Amino acid sequence: MLDLVRGVSPVLEVPFHDDGSLDPDGFVRVAAEVLATGVTSVMFPGFAGEFHKLDDAERELLTTLLLDVTRPRDDVAAIVSVPDHATYHAVAQAVRAAERGADAINLLPPHFMSPSREAVLAHVRAVLAAVAPLPVVLQYAPAQTGTALDAGTLHRLAAEHPNLRWVKVESAPPGRLVAALAEGERPLPALVGNAGLHLPDALRRGAVGVQPGCSFTDLYVELWRRWESGDEEGALALHTRMLPYLSYWMQGVELIVAAEKEISRRRGWIGSAHCRAPGHRLDEEEHRMIGRFVEEFELAPAA
Repeated sequence: MLDLVRGVSPVLEVPFHDDGSLDPDGFVRVAAEVLATGVTSVMFPGFAGEFHKLDDAERELLTTLLLDVTRPRDDVAAIVSVPDHATYHAVAQAVRAAERGADAINLLPPHFMSPSREAVLAHVRAVLAAVAPLPVVLQYAPAQTGTALDAGTLHRLAAEHPNLRWVKVESAPPGRLVAALAEGERPLPALVGNAGLHLPDALRRGAVGVQPGCSFTDLYVELWRRWESGDEEGALALHTRMLPYLSYWMQGVELIVAAEKEISRRRGWIGSAHCRAPGHRLDEEEHRMIGRFVEEFELAPAA
């Protein structure tokens, strides 16, 4: 399963009905559409899936639905994210995910009320120990969490806990940390987030994957195919075409979540692009921008 966590590893979005209620059938459709692109891993729940707007029962249900899809398959890995702030709950959720068939854990360190560095590291160590030997992705998202971790600290964590197998790097730009993680006696592979905004630089510095949202997974898969086949020029050309859209949407997490859900709706994946409040409400020009994106990259469903 370790070899499956590379390339494009999308974060699944969560569809809601117009009234804000959960759409479990829509979630299953999203998972099916994403897996049909040929990706070998998916992650849930993340910022792109509005994890902070789900209650425990909803998160449990959707995790169950995802694992029901991935558990029988040996060609795709389900990365179950544990964003819980309390170490007690994070350990319990991680262990439960492992017992239910998660192929890896994504660990978002605690960040509410600015816990100390020592408290953050104790939390990370507790979860790593609790699920060993299940592999873990440590999500480093300083802009969203205020957490400060350096390559030396991450290498020491991996030496103490060999099941720390990857770091999701969401610093801006990510390249220097990606390169630093790739050095040393036990290199730590890096996945990059932030919609792959700085993906070309990260790839040149050794990134092994990208974890974007999921509504246009097929574009990332094509970009990755070109890069892996040696067509660096073609990969850069595609990224350059995507960049004006990505750079606008990545001005805020809620903005890109709203944009991606509208793209999924226009593709026929989900019935509603509703985002639970508080969130970003797309204006007319942002809707027109999405229309141009869908048209330019031919993402609309066949008539």
